[in-house]
Amino acid sequence: MATDRATLARAAYDAYGRADRAAFEALAADGFRFWSPQDDGIDRAAFFARCWPAGERSTFEIVRLMTQGDEAMVTYEARRPDGTRFRNTEVLTFAGDQLVSTEVYFGWDL
Repeated sequence: MATDRATLARAAYDAYGRADRAAFEALAADGFRFWSPQDDGIDRAAFFARCWPAGERSTFEIVRLMTQGDEAMVTYEARRPDGTRFRNTEVLTFAGDQLVSTEVYFGWDL
C-alpha cells in the first residue's frame, strides 16, 4: 500500500525547505520530471542543477493541499531571505511512494 499522498507531499516540501537533498532524492523517482513556465519537463539531474539551489534560500508554508488518486495539489507561500513573499500552486504526481512529476503554476508576489 502506497503512503498517503498528502504525507508524501509534505515530506517533499519539508525536505526542500530544509535543503535536505538526501531526503528529497529518496522521494524523487529516477525518472522524475519537472515542469514550470521556465522548465519544459526537465529531468531529475536538471532539476537538481537548476531548481534545487532555490530551496536553500526560501521557506515554505503550505496553505492548501488536496489529493486525488496519485496526485496532490499544493498551494504554498514562500518567503525569500530578503523577507519578500510569493505564492505558487503545484501538482505533484506519485507512483507508489515516489514523486514522478511536479508541475509548477507560478503565483504572485505577496
